[in-house]
Amino acid sequence: MASIATTATPQLAEGQHGMMRRSAVGEHHFEFGGYLPEVELAYETWGTLDAAGTNAVLVMHALTGDAHVAQGDAHTAGWWDGFVGPGATIDTNKYFVLAVNMVGGCNGSTGPSSLDEHGVPYGSRFPFVTIKDSVRLEARLAKQLGISTWHAVIGGSMGGARALEYAVEFPEQVKNLVVMASCAQATAEQIAFAQVQTQAIRLDPHFHGGDYYTQDARPDAGLGLARRLAHITYRSEAELETRFGRKPQPGEQPTGQLDGPRGRYQVESYLDHQATKLANRFDANSYLLLTEALMSHDVARGHESLSAALARLQQVNVVVAAVSSDRLYFPEQSEKLAASLPTKSPVHYIDSPIGHDGFLTDASQLDSVLRTLVFSH
Repeated sequence: MASIATTATPQLAEGQHGMMRRSAVGEHHFEFGGYLPEVELAYETWGTLDAAGTNAVLVMHALTGDAHVAQGDAHTAGWWDGFVGPGATIDTNKYFVLAVNMVGGCNGSTGPSSLDEHGVPYGSRFPFVTIKDSVRLEARLAKQLGISTWHAVIGGSMGGARALEYAVEFPEQVKNLVVMASCAQATAEQIAFAQVQTQAIRLDPHFHGGDYYTQDARPDAGLGLARRLAHITYRSEAELETRFGRKPQPGEQPTGQLDGPRGRYQVESYLDHQATKLANRFDANSYLLLTEALMSHDVARGHESLSAALARLQQVNVVVAAVSSDRLYFPEQSEKLAASLPTKSPVHYIDSPIGHDGFLTDASQLDSVLRTLVFSH
């Protein structure tokens, strides 16, 4: 990926689509305490913002995602290629698309691996981050970019939580909201799965309380274990059974080994691969911060009730979507969210055997729904 340009007041240069840039958005007092004298947000854009600043679409990434949603000029695949782009569901010929790396992340925005004013990584000193913190900072970036109103704010999983939080926090700025494979409040089970992941990282002997940047080793084993558990929740039992079953990894023997290490089943090798892949591209502290931000997700916080929070969406057109086989964000949680909105609407389904990740792999199933309900006006 290209080098990152940093500007105090970002300029939307033509021919820079899908290339990462970074903008300073000022100091920030975090929701649960903590303070940073300056926050920078990394972002990417596609398309052209109209003169009124009203044709913008904000795409929110999931837990370990980033701002690189579509290929653009960077010539590297984006995580929603085919769903965002020229002529796609989110048509960059018509709309100006913005994606922002969440504060606390490790893909360009200020996070625990960033250096403080003394040139030392924040590490354990980085403040606790919430979804509300992220959208408040992203709203500042939108203002800098000249975006007056969002035609749509859209996201899946943690991106769906961020999209919902943005619309509740700034309903006057959002015309359409799309929440995919997500819910209004983190559930006990979601928190439980997440707690095991965070403990896996903290119990890694190389974690050093979060201050491992100057050490000889990183907590990759703990991060890998966290990813293994997470990935199981992202996929369905049926998909794992159909894809792997009880087949051994070629050349390995999972049973009957007389000496040496036990071989692996194919599904074990798959989880090992996912763990290594994430450890090679993600920071353990950022994984902790973003996971705990998602654990704290509750759009009712700061309002009298969940109903009062969602009532702020009275003038927002809301589309709720679920994945039929999702076992992390169950479809009934999407049904509950849809039923709690000021204007009742049906839940639209992605019919996929994949599980939770279906919002990434099969988002095209929502093409006709979104073109009709969101992108036709």
